[in-house]
Parts: sequence; structure tokens; C-alpha cells
Amino acid sequence: MTDNRPADENPKRAPARWPRLIAAAVVVGAVAAVVYATLPERGKEIAGAAAQCAASASVASRVAPFAKGEVAAMAVSKTPRPAIDVSFDTPDGKRVSLADFRGRSVLLNLWATWCAPCRAEMPALDRLQAQLGGEHFEVVTVNIDTARLERREAFWKEIDIRHLTFYTDPKADIFQVLKRTGKVVGLPTTILIDSNGCELGLMAGPAEWDSEDAMSLISAALKN
Repeated sequence: MTDNRPADENPKRAPARWPRLIAAAVVVGAVAAVVYATLPERGKEIAGAAAQCAASASVASRVAPFAKGEVAAMAVSKTPRPAIDVSFDTPDGKRVSLADFRGRSVLLNLWATWCAPCRAEMPALDRLQAQLGGEHFEVVTVNIDTARLERREAFWKEIDIRHLTFYTDPKADIFQVLKRTGKVVGLPTTILIDSNGCELGLMAGPAEWDSEDAMSLISAALKN
């Protein structure tokens, strides 16, 4: 007598599938367990970031109307998130990060001596620091030259920088980190960060940083 049932329903062949089904179930269960275990930590991370930057949303909304004129290219965030904690060197070779500036608002600017727009805007950044820099705000310009490093200080002296601190990153790691996260595609790039360490706005390209437009934008970020 011929058995016309499908092969999977043949009682003599069905047991051959059981080891595969059991193995698949074990794998799925293990993956599910890993995902379940990591969800709480990820949830805590998201909640922590939201809590850190909750107050920054109102600061960003206050800043947004001032992104015009000379600083119209500043893309102000509607939902600020913690700034990426990049690091760089102080003039005495000490490694610092953005976390070390917590409690002060920061205008982070990446530049290089081979970047003509960077060179053009540097005197204005120096004047901005002279006007508004202090206990509550700092213009943090980070040079990312990786070769012929003597050109950095020569340029600094040539344009008579008096108020900016000479921050550097000779390996350009800061550029690569921000590039991977989509924050930078070229130079100069400038990021406005509030005293909570949250990113308020991002600008690609140069600006007249000592202009009335720029001063108004920065002042709006500094209001209590």
C-alpha cells in the first residue's frame, strides 16, 4: 500500500527534522535573551540623554530665530542631544575633552592652516572670544593639521591671535569621530554646545563670528 502523505507527514521521516528544529529554537531563544538583556541599558541611556538635554530644547528654540544673516547657515536642533565627547590637546600637551567644559557654553570650531575659509574667519573668532568669552562661554578652536605642524603657530602669530587658546589634535581624530557620526564633511565646521553639554546647532562653512548676527545668536544661547 502506497503512503500518499507529504514527506513531512510521513511518520518515518518526520523525526529527522527534530534536531534542526530544536537547534533553531535554541538559537532564536539565545538571541532573544541577549536582546532582552540589553534593552534595559539602552533604555536607560536614551532616558539619560533625554533628561540631560530636556532644558536645552527651550534654549535651542530661543536661539533659532537668530540663525540669520551672517550665521544663517547655523542649523539649530529642535531636539538637542548630548554632544559627542571628542578630545584634543591643550597648549601644554594635556589631553582634554568636551566634558571638561561642562558648565560653560562652547563654540567648537575645527580648522586647519591649509583651509582658506578657516584662515579667513579665525580673526573674527578671536574677536568673538574677546567680546563674549569668559566664565560662561569659550570659543574652542581646534587645529587638525597632521603635517608640517610648525605652520600652525606661525599662522597664529601672523594674524596676531590674542584671546583664543591654541587647542590642537595632530592626529585629526576629532575630525574622524565627527565625520563618522555625520557631524562634519569639511572645514571649517562649528558646533554650538550649551552649558549642559548638549548640541544646539551645527554650521558647515565660515562665518563673520564677530558680526552683530553672530553676537546675537551666541548671546541668546547664554541667557539664563
